[in-house]
Amino acid sequence: MSIKSHIRTIAHYPHHGIMFRDITTLLKDPVGLRATIQEIVHRYSTMKIDKVVGIESRGFIIGAPVAYQLSTGFVPIRKPNKLPAETIGKDYQLEYGSDRIEIHVDAIQPGERVLLIDDLIATGGTAEAAAGLIQDMGAVLVECCFVIDLPDVGGRARLENLGHKVFSLCTFEGE
Repeated sequence: MSIKSHIRTIAHYPHHGIMFRDITTLLKDPVGLRATIQEIVHRYSTMKIDKVVGIESRGFIIGAPVAYQLSTGFVPIRKPNKLPAETIGKDYQLEYGSDRIEIHVDAIQPGERVLLIDDLIATGGTAEAAAGLIQDMGAVLVECCFVIDLPDVGGRARLENLGHKVFSLCTFEGE
């Protein structure tokens, strides 16, 4: 089963010239969703993972069932003011402005081995900020895992240049 074949491309969304990779078509397909989770779980089943961290919001959809299958905890990284207890956060730059992500201060303990999951790696700004939060908490970032990699946009290289391991289930190069 090809995961890539279950991902819809929407031209010129949200802006002209953007080819948006929409995973909702993958998620609604029971075979596609199962294959996605199984492939990720298979990759990490022999590695020591203490927590799976998912980036809001599609990282939650993929990360929570992966955490369940790996018998680990799941930790959400969210946009500002969405988490109810004390948080720490990290600001990061977007193409046109800046944003911030946050995590509960007690979500990860020093020394824990963490798998970071999101649906897509494009420019890498959000993933870099999330990886930074994980490391600031004293955890070991085992790998950054994505369903989709857009290598032409540079996010994967950005994370790898910071010393992070990166894995994706499929890529859309030059498309």
